[in-house]
Amino acid sequence: MQKNSYTIRTMARQELDIALDWAAEEGWNPGLYDADCFYAADPDGFLVGLLDDEPIATISVVKYGSSFGFLGLYIVKPEYRGNGYGMQIWDAGLALLSGRTIGLDGVLAQQDNYKKSGFTLAYSNVRYQGAGGGHYPAASGIAPLSALAFDDICAYDQAFFPGNRREFLKCWIAQPQSTALGILRDNKLAGYGVLRSCRSGYKVGPLFADSPEYAEQLFLALKSHAPENAQVFLDIPAINAAAVDLVKRHQMIVSFETARMYTGQSPDLPINRLFGVTTFELG
Repeated sequence: MQKNSYTIRTMARQELDIALDWAAEEGWNPGLYDADCFYAADPDGFLVGLLDDEPIATISVVKYGSSFGFLGLYIVKPEYRGNGYGMQIWDAGLALLSGRTIGLDGVLAQQDNYKKSGFTLAYSNVRYQGAGGGHYPAASGIAPLSALAFDDICAYDQAFFPGNRREFLKCWIAQPQSTALGILRDNKLAGYGVLRSCRSGYKVGPLFADSPEYAEQLFLALKSHAPENAQVFLDIPAINAAAVDLVKRHQMIVSFETARMYTGQSPDLPINRLFGVTTFELG
C-alpha cells in the first residue's frame, strides 16, 4: 500500500455511529443514544483513519473549556492492527489536544503504552454489574432534573469535571430512554444521576452526591426505572470506599476495569462524592 492511501480527518456525525459500533464489538457497551451527546460536546473532537476510503481507525479527542481534553474511542479494526495506523491517529489526536491536560480511561493492558505518551495513573475505575428494578425511595427529596434549573445542574456538575461541558450535559440528561434525577436538600441540589439504555442493559452515570446516603437514594431511584432483573452497570472510582460499599451492598459484581490516567497534573476532583463515572469514552 502507498503511504498516502491512509488519511486521517475529522469525522462526520454519522461516522461516530461506526466508532460506537466498534466499541460495542470490543465489549464496551455504549449507550443507545451516546453519539448525539458525544458529538454535541465537541463536533471537531472525533477523528477517523481511512485506508483507501475505508474507515479502519477512530479516536475521540474532545476539548472541554480552554485547558482540558479527554481521549477515548481509540480503536483500530482488528485486521489492520500492528501496521502503525493506530499510532498515526493517536499522534494526530494528541496534537489536537496539545497544551491541555488530557484524561483517558484505558484498558489495563494498554497502560504501559499510554505511559510512553506521558500519561500517569491516577486511579482505577471499575464497572460493576447488578440488577434493575426494586423500590423507589419514599420521601427522599428526589426530583426529575427536567424540573430543575439547568444552570443549577451545570453549577453542581462543575465541581466533578475539569472543564465546561454544558452542551454535552444538556443532551445527556435529556436523551431518549433515560431517567435523570436530582436530590434536593434545603431546596439546593445535593446530588444527581442519570440512567440510560445501552446495547446491553442500562448504565448509571454520572452518579454524584454530597453523601453516601444521598448517592444510595439516587441509585435506588434510578435502578427502579430499569426493568426488574435487567442488567444495570455502575462505573465507580475504586478509591472511593463508600462507592465500593454501595455496589457490594447491592450484590453487584465486577465486569470491567479501566485505568484513569492523565497527562500533567491530575485534576483535583472530589472523589469522595463521585459515586459513578459519566462515561469511559468522554470522562
